[in-house]
Amino acid sequence: MLSLTALDDVIEGAIEANKIVGAVVLVSHDGKLVYQRSAGFADREAGTPMREDCVFRLASVSKSIVSAAAMRLVEDGALSLYDNVSFWLPEFRPSGPAGTRPEITIRQLMTHTSGLSHTYLEPRDSPYQTAGLSDGLDGLDLTLEENMARLAALPLAFTPGTSWRYSLGIDVLGAVLTRVTGDALSNIVSNLVTRPLGMSQTRFMAAPGETLVTPYADGEPQPTRMRDGTKLVLTKSQIAALGGPNARIANYAKDVDGTVRFSPSRAYSTRAYASGGAGMIGTAHDTMRFLEAIRSGGTPILRSETVRTMTQNQVGAGIESQGAGWGFGYGWAVLSRATADTPQRPGTFQWGGAYGHNFFVDPQEKLVVVALTNTAFEGTSGTFASALRDAVYRG
Repeated sequence: MLSLTALDDVIEGAIEANKIVGAVVLVSHDGKLVYQRSAGFADREAGTPMREDCVFRLASVSKSIVSAAAMRLVEDGALSLYDNVSFWLPEFRPSGPAGTRPEITIRQLMTHTSGLSHTYLEPRDSPYQTAGLSDGLDGLDLTLEENMARLAALPLAFTPGTSWRYSLGIDVLGAVLTRVTGDALSNIVSNLVTRPLGMSQTRFMAAPGETLVTPYADGEPQPTRMRDGTKLVLTKSQIAALGGPNARIANYAKDVDGTVRFSPSRAYSTRAYASGGAGMIGTAHDTMRFLEAIRSGGTPILRSETVRTMTQNQVGAGIESQGAGWGFGYGWAVLSRATADTPQRPGTFQWGGAYGHNFFVDPQEKLVVVALTNTAFEGTSGTFASALRDAVYRG
């Protein structure tokens, strides 16, 4: 299955073509690490080479880890997927269509069927654009309570459970978990997921003076170094995928803002809230430990039946969260049927992070692939990501 030369060619070609600045790529097969490569620069301007132990801002890779922590609490009986969010957060009751106040369940938060959204997936004239809301990648001074209050004041995009849209639901889930346990989200995730798996570098805040991988934004003739306030605009196809079925109607992508705002220094901020959806930092090897635990049945963090639930499509047909055939489980997109668009087998689950990351697990092939780069959005959803995937299956 695995062509090492093909993987090398994809990585080196992307760096030479100035598509990505640096990357760490790991591949495991049947629990054995069969490919590991660091390439390019962790900091291009300083000439610092990428290393396998470099620490990245994980962005939405965080969602998968926090979702696993939530499922552990479900196993323990502390939380139910069918609990209403308002049971734990009485103050969180966004308005629905026609002024209603529909209930949102934990399950709907985790599967992005709650009716919540992201600022960058809403039209330019949407209340989301003037609410001062953080999408978890920005907002250096907002507390969790402040951001939740602003989000709760915004109207839902649809009645909960009737459609799908990528959202701030996992940030709300983080607020629920803190209420359930009475503990900080950072401690919850550490106790239930990262510490049992030995993910020693995966956490919510960098230490003072700690060096993280420098992030870059797509650009010509080469990617540009990110600063606080860097903005990247999603393509129409990205908006259509993340926006869900309602995003594929005429003119939706044209009307949507699509601007993702980055604040790299957020990873060091003692004032910014711990974003369950985008706030973690960590390494490629830690991410591999987590995904390999899920692939092999969940031990020591989850029961096998919980993992089966997490990795099954929970949202029905037609969602197309990553294109044709893709639904959504708890923490990732799930491939429900074979499609010509990908060599991955049905049952594959995958996700990524806006700073330039992607991963997938193909249970049929006993395969886990982790690719953390420092270049957005090329490393997440550009030609690098698809070429790397195809190279894994070629040969």
